[in-house]
Order: sequence, then C-alpha cells, then structure tokens
Amino acid sequence: MQLRIHNEGWVYFVISCLITIIIIPFYTILGIFLAIISAYIYYFFRDPIRAVPIEEVVVSPADGLVTYIGAEKNPLDDDKDQNTYIKVSIFLSVFDVHVNRMPVKGSISSIHYIPGKFLNATLDKSSKENERNIIFAKSNNDNFYIVQIAGLIARRIVSNLKVNQEVEKGGRIGIIKFGSRVDLYLPESYDILITKGQRVIGGETIISNPNDIKKIKNSKLI
Repeated sequence: MQLRIHNEGWVYFVISCLITIIIIPFYTILGIFLAIISAYIYYFFRDPIRAVPIEEVVVSPADGLVTYIGAEKNPLDDDKDQNTYIKVSIFLSVFDVHVNRMPVKGSISSIHYIPGKFLNATLDKSSKENERNIIFAKSNNDNFYIVQIAGLIARRIVSNLKVNQEVEKGGRIGIIKFGSRVDLYLPESYDILITKGQRVIGGETIISNPNDIKKIKNSKLI
C-alpha cells in the first residue's frame, strides 16, 4: 500500500515529529500526546490514489457528506451568466480526505478568491458568507463552478490551478485545511445520480452522467 500525503502537510508533520522527539524524553505523557497529533496530521493530509472513471461523467470534487442538492444561480453573481445550475454541497469533516479533485476534464476560465467568515460549513449560508475560492471551468462548452469553502476550523484554502490551465477529470486541484465544504455547480440539464445524505468519494463517485450510466466499465488510477 502506497502511503503519501499532500505537499502542504509535510511542514506540519515534520515540525510535529521534531517537537515530539525533543519533548518525549522529558515529558513522556505529553510526548505521547504529541505523537498522536503527528499521526493525525499525517492522516489528515493523506492523498490516496483514486480510480477515476474514463467515460465522460461528472465525478465528486471531494470526499464527504452531501448536505444539499438544489437549483441555484452561479456563485459569482455574474449577470452575464443567467443560467440555472444544480448545486451539490459536500461537507468535509476533519476525518475526510481534504484533497480536492476536478469533477470533469476541462479548461480553467477564471479563479476568484473571496475573503469571508468562518461559519460552520454544514450551514448553507456558508456558501455565500465564508472565505471561499471559486473555480470557473468549461468542459464541452458547458460551464462548471467548483467552490472551495473554508469552515469553522479551516483557515486556509490552497489551489494549485492557473487560468487557462487544462485539467484532467479527477486531477488534484488543491486542498482545504482542517474541516471545510466544497460546492459543485453543474448545468441544470444534467441528471443527478446522488442523494442528500450520501457519502461520496472525490474523483470516484459519479455525480452525474450525460451518457448511458450502464456503459461505465473502466477507470484509471490517479
């Protein structure tokens, strides 16, 4: 089994391990506690390999619990885009994988970082009030919005993307540190294949499929 963590996690993990090594000879109980913290940091920043469906489907951008599915306008409040989208909200607890993934193969049209509050990410109003990073992408002439939202504990959103970058479906797009939420906006014409309350896996769980779902047989590791 391959053990790997996101690059953002190494500095926390190494510092925690060094402090543990220094403390444990003098304060054993505290050292054990710090060792547990170090293990959790490694666990939190884990970056597992995922089997991404090859077919033209929309996959989940994150691991977590689906807390909302409904019709919404675009998250940028852009008057030039009057389309209605289906918004799928995924809540990531501190025990979920926090590496976010691209739901479709496409091109990044724009990236908008918006400062804000740090409300509980399970609340729907966090989509509008919390600190967030809005990624606007195009795939086969369809618009998609992926919104990384900081939560009650999260204090930093990291995005690895650049404008005009081509990204593969299931490709890593960033990470949100310590509890968060990801909103996916996809065209209203797409059928949703998940339900509220369902747990999803980033890069693997199929959110929507414009084609025949029965044709999906293959996947690739990424």
